[in-house]
Amino acid sequence: MTTTCCIAGGGPAGVMLGFLLARAGIDVIVLEKHADFFRDFRGDTIHPSTFQLMYELGLLDEFLKVPHQELQQLHVLFNNINIHLADFTSLKVVKPAVGFMPQWDFLDFLVKQATVYPAFRLLKETEVTDLLWENGKVAGIRANAPDGILEIHALLTVGTDGRTSIVREKAGLKVMPIGAPIDVLWFGLSKKEGDPPQTLLGRFQQGKIMVSIERDTYWQIGYIIDKGMYEKKKAYGIEAFRKELTDIAPFLSNRVNELKNWDDIRLLNVTIDRLEKWCMEGLLCIGDAAHAMSPVGGVGINLAIQDAVATANILYQPLKQKKVTINDLGKVQKRRQLPTNMTQRMQVFIQKGIVSHRKEEGKNKLPFFFWLISKLPVLRRFPAWFVGIGFRPEHISTPDVLSK
Repeated sequence: MTTTCCIAGGGPAGVMLGFLLARAGIDVIVLEKHADFFRDFRGDTIHPSTFQLMYELGLLDEFLKVPHQELQQLHVLFNNINIHLADFTSLKVVKPAVGFMPQWDFLDFLVKQATVYPAFRLLKETEVTDLLWENGKVAGIRANAPDGILEIHALLTVGTDGRTSIVREKAGLKVMPIGAPIDVLWFGLSKKEGDPPQTLLGRFQQGKIMVSIERDTYWQIGYIIDKGMYEKKKAYGIEAFRKELTDIAPFLSNRVNELKNWDDIRLLNVTIDRLEKWCMEGLLCIGDAAHAMSPVGGVGINLAIQDAVATANILYQPLKQKKVTINDLGKVQKRRQLPTNMTQRMQVFIQKGIVSHRKEEGKNKLPFFFWLISKLPVLRRFPAWFVGIGFRPEHISTPDVLSK
C-alpha cells in the first residue's frame, strides 16, 4: 500500500493527527494493533484545552453528547482535611471544566468524524513490526495484518505507538530516561449510593495516596506505591491490601472483597522519558512515543493531543506539496519541546513531593502547598491551568476540505 502519511498507533495522538490531516485533504493511514479501542485503565481525561479544540472544529455540541462526567472543582482529602485544590471556572475557555470519558468512546468519536473524509483510512488488527528504508531514509512500515505481512510505503511515517514504541526502537532514536519514584496500581470497584462526590478526586491518609475517578457504575481507582514495591505488596497478600484501601477510604469497606486476587489489579509501571531527537528523514515521533509522561495530573493525553494539533498545523502544507524536509519535522519538536520539558519537570517535582511526604515521620503535617492553597484561594487557578491548559496550548489552523 502507498500513502502520504502513515501513522503507527491508534491512540489519542495518532487518531487526532490522522483526523486533522485527512480533514486538510492529506491521504493518511492510521494503524491500530487491536481489533477495537476497548481497553480499561487508560488516560480518560478530557481537558478544557481539548473541549476548546472541539469547539474550534465545530464539533463541541456533538462531542458533549458522548456520555461523560464534568468537574469544575477538584478537592483532595488530606488526613480528613478537605482541600479545595483546583478551580477550572477561572480558565478563559469555552468549557471551563475537566471531563472524564472512557478513552475508547473518545477515539470512536474522532474516528467517526475522520471517516467522513475520503483521505482517512484506519486499519485495525495491524501491528507495526519494522520500518521500511530507502536510501537511508524511513520510507514506511512493515506490519502484521489479518491477511499476513503488510508493507505501507509513505512519504512520512509518524510514530504514535506509546511509551514502548516499536517505531522509535526500530529507528534507533535515543531515549533520555528522567525517572519516576512511583508506580500506580489500577483497579475498579463498584459505585454505591451515598458514595463521596467525584469532586473529591484524591485522598492522602497517613502516607497512603489514592485517586478515584467516577464511572457510570464503578470507581476507577489508582493507588500510589513506591517504585518497585509491587512484588512486596503481593507478598503481603490481598487481604493486607484490602485493609490499606479501607484505611484510606472507609467508604470502600463494603466492596473491597470485589478484589478477589491480584489478577484484578493492574500495575502501571510509571516512567518519564523523552527522545533526544524526535525525528529523522521520513520519520517523526509524537505523544508518548516522543515523551512518556507520569499519570500525575492526567496531563499525558492532553500533551499528546496538543502534539497532534501542532504536527498537523506545521506539516499539512509540506505534505500537500509532497516535500517534507528534516527541517519541517524539526519544527514540530522545536514547537513542542518547551511544553514537554516544563510539564515533565513539574511532574518530577510533584512526584518527589509525594514520595518525600510518604516517607516523612510526621505524615499528619499538612504539606506546604496544600496549606498555602487553603490560605490563598486565588492559587487554585494554577493547578487548574496546569491540568486543564498546560504550557503552550495549540489551536486549529488546518483547513477543512469539505467546507470549501
